[in-house]
Amino acid sequence: MTTIKSSYKGNLRTSATHVASTNTIITDAPVDNNGKGEAFSPTDLVCAALGSCMMTIMGIVANRCEINVEGMEIETKKIMAAEPRRISEVVLTFKMPANGYSDKDKAMLENAARTCPVALSLHPDIKQTITFLY
Repeated sequence: MTTIKSSYKGNLRTSATHVASTNTIITDAPVDNNGKGEAFSPTDLVCAALGSCMMTIMGIVANRCEINVEGMEIETKKIMAAEPRRISEVVLTFKMPANGYSDKDKAMLENAARTCPVALSLHPDIKQTITFLY
């Protein structure tokens, strides 16, 4: 079964619809690559997917171990390389709610983030720099 249906709208804009939910997102090419920059770029979505996947897997572990991570936030920075144009690094800074995490809790949560499906799917040349602030 198809997961996503996408279409090119012209002027470097695309639309992607999640078939099961009918939620739709658009992308625009960034200004530095001939676009309008009015929406996430495709490479922005890769970085957002990485952060969202990390938080989701951390949430699964947290629920299983009865650890409260509600309110966790990530600030994400995308670093691009040229020749060829590609993502060279994603810098993620986790801001964890003040919940008195034990060293064991921290180790489990951080391992969950680093081993999420998106993190493991990205090419190894894409550096993932991850900081956790407790």
